[in-house]
Amino acid sequence: MTKNSTSKNNARRWGAGILAAGLLLGGTGIFPSGTEAAPAAAQTKVSKPAASLVVLKVNGKITSQTGLFKDGKVWVPVAFMRDSLGLPLSYDKAEKTYTIGTGTAQTKLTTTDYGITVSVNNYYIGEYEAQLWNNKLFVPVDLLNDYLGYKSDWSVASGRLNLMKRAQNAVTIKTVSYVKDHKDAPVRLDYPQVSGLASPEAEKAINDTIKQTVMNFAADAEDQIAKRAEDDRPYEFDGGYVITYNQDGVLSLITNQYEYTGGAHGMTYRNAFTFSLKDGKRLLLGDLFGANPNYKKQLNAKLSKELKASGSYLGGFNGLNTEKYFYLKDGKAVLFFQLYDYTVYAAGFPEFTFSFKELLPDGSSPFAALK
Repeated sequence: MTKNSTSKNNARRWGAGILAAGLLLGGTGIFPSGTEAAPAAAQTKVSKPAASLVVLKVNGKITSQTGLFKDGKVWVPVAFMRDSLGLPLSYDKAEKTYTIGTGTAQTKLTTTDYGITVSVNNYYIGEYEAQLWNNKLFVPVDLLNDYLGYKSDWSVASGRLNLMKRAQNAVTIKTVSYVKDHKDAPVRLDYPQVSGLASPEAEKAINDTIKQTVMNFAADAEDQIAKRAEDDRPYEFDGGYVITYNQDGVLSLITNQYEYTGGAHGMTYRNAFTFSLKDGKRLLLGDLFGANPNYKKQLNAKLSKELKASGSYLGGFNGLNTEKYFYLKDGKAVLFFQLYDYTVYAAGFPEFTFSFKELLPDGSSPFAALK
């Protein structure tokens, strides 16, 4: 299985809620040399957005390109990411996929019969989608802010958006793959390994923790493959990851492992890891928000209320039973539950976002105790 097919299949497996659309960058000379625009989805009607123009700036300097403010969000054209942010852009005609950027922030936009899927580092990003307006392809600026290493400064009053590269931790992150090409049961599990830390012990602790989780899944996959009957449907196992926070001496990331062993659908398992790069410790919610003695009570109250208000709630929530299922974004902690924990399968992984300001006394930092 190729990485491209993995990212496309992730959209099918993990749910998207995406809209049908065509994929064009639009404008003269926009397409990369030697490529052409992906075909628009059949019967798609592209209408002019009820939107206001946004002045786009990079490091305080106004660019010649404009974004859109629509549906309460700021959207930036993919052409801006290439031309003004300097991100490499290519198009794969066979896969109908645009690839922009490099490394663990490399982003793929794939057109399908159902819409435009977004993946970062071959990890499907369900909360964001690309949109086609007036023959130009746009992505929400939050995608750049949350996953691509940019800080966005949006002024509603002036209609201007300024983008800057974030100052990130001095750490190297590379992808390691566990691959087994079993007949009718392929296994490909991508996971990160870090290097360049000041402490070799911290580096080893982080790498061992991540690798052990992935290898446990791999061992279970190999066991199921060994027991598979010849007339069973083909099995499939794959996994990937995405970096969500890499600042303040802290690294936060999500991993997903998917398996299909027959039946109506496969099953995906999600883990999240937040580490102190100083000592390699895996951080729990209490390590970050312990300055607030009521943080857990606050979390449980909001989680209970929002779970019960959802139309997919199955019951059974009596409070957090683990403090591991969370990851960090800029100024936020995102808690999640596994499939079927408290909601129906079709609801995917229920997520709940809390700002640092909600959970900590005024002026407090969740990283103060890590210094």
